Amino acid sequence: MALRVLEKRSALLAERCEELRDARVVVGAAIVRGGRLLAQQRSYPESHAGQWELPGGRVEDGEKPEEALVRECVEELGVSIEVGEQVGPDVPLRKDMVLRIFEAKLAELDGGEPEALEHNAVRWLTAGELPSTDWLPADRVLVPALQELLN
Repeated sequence: MALRVLEKRSALLAERCEELRDARVVVGAAIVRGGRLLAQQRSYPESHAGQWELPGGRVEDGEKPEEALVRECVEELGVSIEVGEQVGPDVPLRKDMVLRIFEAKLAELDGGEPEALEHNAVRWLTAGELPSTDWLPADRVLVPALQELLN
């Protein structure tokens, strides 16, 4: 009986791994400057208005995740970034989509200051402020990895 239960769970896990391997990717930028992390406050949809998230968005067909992240930061913040390594694990958003966060820094040649072009506000957070910030659920999962990035 126990062996059948384990076999069933193993099969379900293998199936879920396959789904996540083929999932669409949403990217986010953990932009760090001076020991602080940039966050932006959502203005929509109404269910998430006022909550905070990392800048980013969906990877389009034919686009690499890092390319999508650069594009999204120009669109959302009006700044160019340099993309680094992945931060934390992929976070499942729904059956066919995962969130992948990358460390990033503002491009030195850009010189611009991030602006809230598509959001209510932007703000630089310290490691100590991260746990008490009202993050979107998927971003909240990554708070420990983000704190480690800042320390």
